[in-house]
Amino acid sequence: MTTTERGGGMSRRTMRAAIALTCLALLGLAGCSSGSGQANPSTTSASTRSIPSGPAAELSALAGGNGVYMGEATPPNLQRIGYVQHEFAAAGTATSYKDVGALTSDGRWTFLPDTGAAYRTRVVVREPAKPSAFSGTVVVEWLNVSGGVDADPEWTSLSEEIARAGDAWVGVSAQRIGVEGGPVLVSVAGVPGSQDAGKGLKAIDPARYGMLSHPGDGYSFDIFTQVARAVRAGAGLGGLQPQRLIAAGESQSAFALVTYVNGVQPLTQVFDGFFIHSRGAIGLPLVAPGKYADIAGAISGTPTIFRTDQQTPIMDIQTETDVGSILNSYAARQPDSSHFRLWEVVGTAHADAHLLGSSAKYMNCGVPINNGPMHIVAKAALRALTTWLTAGKAPVTAPRIEVTPGATPQVVRNSDGVAQGGIRTPPTDVPVATLSGAPGPNPSTICLLLGSTKPFSAARLAQLYPSRARYLQLYTADVDKTIKAGFALPQDRAALLAFAEPSQIAG
Repeated sequence: MTTTERGGGMSRRTMRAAIALTCLALLGLAGCSSGSGQANPSTTSASTRSIPSGPAAELSALAGGNGVYMGEATPPNLQRIGYVQHEFAAAGTATSYKDVGALTSDGRWTFLPDTGAAYRTRVVVREPAKPSAFSGTVVVEWLNVSGGVDADPEWTSLSEEIARAGDAWVGVSAQRIGVEGGPVLVSVAGVPGSQDAGKGLKAIDPARYGMLSHPGDGYSFDIFTQVARAVRAGAGLGGLQPQRLIAAGESQSAFALVTYVNGVQPLTQVFDGFFIHSRGAIGLPLVAPGKYADIAGAISGTPTIFRTDQQTPIMDIQTETDVGSILNSYAARQPDSSHFRLWEVVGTAHADAHLLGSSAKYMNCGVPINNGPMHIVAKAALRALTTWLTAGKAPVTAPRIEVTPGATPQVVRNSDGVAQGGIRTPPTDVPVATLSGAPGPNPSTICLLLGSTKPFSAARLAQLYPSRARYLQLYTADVDKTIKAGFALPQDRAALLAFAEPSQIAG
């Protein structure tokens, strides 16, 4: 039987978002164009393209213990949005990969299967309670382990759009740390749930997860593939029949998907599209059996673009922090094409107040952390990618954030400190504060990628806005401009309007 757990029943086992931050793998490092082609729907439809056969994971229901464990700021109220949740063990024999030749900057890598190892990991499924509401799209998230536990940052950013569309979401414990435990690249003392960081599912809840086994991150790519094959065949979905699979990942998981796109997808063709969120300049390295992927050691490696000789659509969304910080995605920036879109969003941070949720109050970075609307742009990006896959209409092209090249690329800013170029939203174009991907003055590792929000002085606000009414008029017009441009959805108009702060304006 399938274990179904709804809404608030998860709260006992929920980690706070500060531990779940997708940026945390990178936080430890602080110490240490053109083209508007459209993809032909026939090239992106699973029903019409050739997908090589291969082994699929065997799914069996997980039950007992303390229920589903996930690192997220707030347990989702799935019943409220008409969704149910199931959790499974996914088992099989996975292969690792070895590279043939150099991992060149053009991403045209050649991988060959190497060693094999048994695995038994876990998979979480969230799907519409009513089968008739299912869209046919499954978002498969490579769960993030940067804080020492499995976390679902893409669900946190995208869940409203996933539920509106009727998509299913699948979270895969792809990496070893989430299952077996391991090094925590940053610790956040005093945050509820921080005591579980680095333990792994097996130690956190042995009654539920004690039988799991992960052979190492070198096998993660094939584990992800095998789970996707099982899901495509309908496993774990209670009779739902997927029509398309989108691989999604943020931060360390986005690094993993860079490697997947360049080396594994050409072999497996199991995904119909990729949603890449906050990648750095490099990919997750291949490692030996029993090892953890070492991002800290790989960060200075050769920057790589996504290979351009494949037809699977890729939607790459980057925050301001990602472009110019140690992540340096600027070094891997590439032109848009018939199968690639890059959106860089001004005034956003690698992790922000929305991602942290209730845990934001524990952050002491010297100034308030970034409170930009990255998640609103992310939802528009997911809709755009899905439309690309279903209708063949490519997402709109976007301007790049302006950067001064050099050994350490610098984001170009105006006199208020707001970045120039890029995708712009009302809080950056009708500002009452400087929203930035740059951190506040506190040099702690966790603050480096949380960005900042620095309120304008009363004098500066008076220069910009003669009245609250004029401010709201300008702000509302910019909301509609952003929606018309395709960088926010009409359904999120109220949410974008809620970022307005008329109380900051005198009179």
